[in-house]
Amino acid sequence: MTRLEAAGVREGAVLDTVDGLASAWDAVAVGCGSPLHHYAWVRTCADRFSTRSNLCVVVAGDPRQPVAMAPLIRRYDGPSYLEPLGVRELHEPMDLIYRHPADALALTTAVAALGLPLSLPRIRADSPTISAVREAWRNRGVVICRPRTGWPWIELDENWASAEPPLKPSRRSDLRRTRRRAESLGPLNCHILSPAPEDVGPLLDVVLSVEGASWKSRAGTALASDRAMSVFFRAYAACACEAGVLRLCFLRVGDRTAAVQFALESEDRFWLLKIGYDESYARCSPGALLLAETIRYAAQRGLRSYEFLGVPEPWTDAWTDRERACVAVRAYPARASGVATFASDMTESARLKLGRLLSRMP
Repeated sequence: MTRLEAAGVREGAVLDTVDGLASAWDAVAVGCGSPLHHYAWVRTCADRFSTRSNLCVVVAGDPRQPVAMAPLIRRYDGPSYLEPLGVRELHEPMDLIYRHPADALALTTAVAALGLPLSLPRIRADSPTISAVREAWRNRGVVICRPRTGWPWIELDENWASAEPPLKPSRRSDLRRTRRRAESLGPLNCHILSPAPEDVGPLLDVVLSVEGASWKSRAGTALASDRAMSVFFRAYAACACEAGVLRLCFLRVGDRTAAVQFALESEDRFWLLKIGYDESYARCSPGALLLAETIRYAAQRGLRSYEFLGVPEPWTDAWTDRERACVAVRAYPARASGVATFASDMTESARLKLGRLLSRMP
């Protein structure tokens, strides 16, 4: 542990582990808006994607009872900088963790005192972190904020709890037609499970098998094709199960599983992390049928929203046009490390813009 008092920050610390922080961590994180900030997610990311040499957990307040936390990792590819733990590997929105804006400022002040550039690749556009970063780096560097792709979501109400979702008539007709096709192959059964610990492994075997029976396997994006991601999600599933938030969802056609979801029920919302379907059932759209069932489940449970995570896709457009707007925030300290990272980022940005311009030329 390295105290930050020498850098002028009171009651701040930098830790190279999250071990032993479960209760104190979730005392802040649970209720702050996202299960991706809870200890189960952060601990699994720390175990799988970091080492003690590059993990940089900045806390505000007493490290034994922090009021805010920034689980960061130090990157060394090019100029050194800090970014949220797991964001590069998982591509999900990750923010700093706190309950009150004043704590966000204390936390960002502690991060700024480290003198390293900070990259927050994808956080909500309405996050108080943005103003806290700007304030913390005032007179000590430059902060750049740019739009990024958000994620789709549904605001749930009693209409979504009905037998047919409140979609366009053509979409409802499509669902009825695909349901009839599926039922012609065998009885339909939907199972939304909060599994016991001893059942998680076998159920995940089914999830990975079904997810791998589609285009994802050919594209190399199925969990079964990526050992690092498979290990991560197996480890996280065990932690999420222990926390009581894991939901493994299955649509069976006859005696076979046709579609699966790896999801969370947390923060009064339903969070969709992974989906998959058996391509041999493509004509009856089992993924859409399972989606309709889990949305109805979430609405019947009185949850506030259904969060698709990921990014908007053609298949999510059929369900919602709402999006959680996101931005990327980069903070560069006015010192050698900040100047080098700023120059590197501007060069890369110019290269990408030039590439897009050239691709549009005849």
